[in-house]
Amino acid sequence: MTLQIIGINHNTAPVEIREQVVFSGKDIVCALKSVVKLPGVSESILLSTCNRTEFYIIANIDCSEELHQWLINEKNLGQAFSNSIFTRSNDAAIRHIFRVASGLDSMVLGETQILGQLKDAFRQAQDVGTSKNKLGRLMQHTFSVAKKIRTDTQIGARPVSIASAAVNLANQFFAGFEKRTALLVGAGASVELLAKHLFNKNIGQLIIANRSIDQARKLARHFNGIAIPLSRIESTLHKADILICSTASPEPIIRVSHVESAIKKRKRELIFAIDIAVPRDIETGVGDLRDVYLYSIDDLDKVIKQGQGNRKAAAIEADMLIDEEIKRYLNIEWSKQAVPVIAALRDHCEGIRNEVNGLAQKRLVRGESPNDVIEYATAAIMKKILHEPSVTLRKAGEESNEELIAAAFALFSLKTDNKE
Repeated sequence: MTLQIIGINHNTAPVEIREQVVFSGKDIVCALKSVVKLPGVSESILLSTCNRTEFYIIANIDCSEELHQWLINEKNLGQAFSNSIFTRSNDAAIRHIFRVASGLDSMVLGETQILGQLKDAFRQAQDVGTSKNKLGRLMQHTFSVAKKIRTDTQIGARPVSIASAAVNLANQFFAGFEKRTALLVGAGASVELLAKHLFNKNIGQLIIANRSIDQARKLARHFNGIAIPLSRIESTLHKADILICSTASPEPIIRVSHVESAIKKRKRELIFAIDIAVPRDIETGVGDLRDVYLYSIDDLDKVIKQGQGNRKAAAIEADMLIDEEIKRYLNIEWSKQAVPVIAALRDHCEGIRNEVNGLAQKRLVRGESPNDVIEYATAAIMKKILHEPSVTLRKAGEESNEELIAAAFALFSLKTDNKE
């Protein structure tokens, strides 16, 4: 049984492709159930965020081609998308998962949100029944590794997130928020972080728009903001100096016509917009408008990387820890594979012991001397235990199976001057 990964992420595909491969809600459940029906697949976890869609698979055969084709068919992708899909297996797959959980593979190096997202993906796979023993052990070890890296390195010092990076970029643009109005579209974890950062930087007015007005009101109350339904975005957009969107909508919410109308009402005063949603919430044509500065999540990535120099040394240290943890995890897994073999060997030898013991007891009852019975019993046990290994080793010699012969020397700690 091997660990295999297939998917796309911000390292392999731009947002234009990633937004076409997002799974959410019931789609995740259907995808998990569908993947474990593929030949050889026994377990599956799906991690789908704005920056990555990745399947973590346990299978008894190489399923990379089948998984690749399944993903293309499932999302109606053209074959041209194939170059954006990556695969990993065995040690490389373990390394990838450890790095993802630790924030080392994130757009914002060392960010913490991904660990929570991975835990949610694991719980969902458990609920669906597609994550069992092997992925369960891997995930528990992964969470332990992520904690160790954050404890033993500086990768998590002065935590950064996509949300904080977005707000910092807006702050550079405006040089202060006290007289500015921000419109946040969405009400999930990312928008809550955005609201918190804007509130802490003394935003003049905060407006939160969401499909669920109750959720928007809850956030707005917490950060002294105003809540509106999505239906009021078009009539409110002209008030926004800062527009940041992060919903799970499959279609754009902010249209070019909405922004054109807002610009006219603002008398051509600039709008600073950031779209951190995947699929994107803001139509791409908005970025072509003269009085709008629009940043996608990939544009934000370029800005983030310019300021990550201080974390690179910590990332190198973290990767060294991951090397050690991969070895430790594999040692644990290999030892677990040996447990049933050891148990079967003990049962086999115990069966022989019981058989010979019964025969020895009968000899004693017949009056044979104890010394003769002991001689018989020990010789019989040795002969019965060594019979099958001897037959197998003779066959190995005839077939020049040097690996098996060498394994026998190692297994029984044998020494001889002539191994021919």
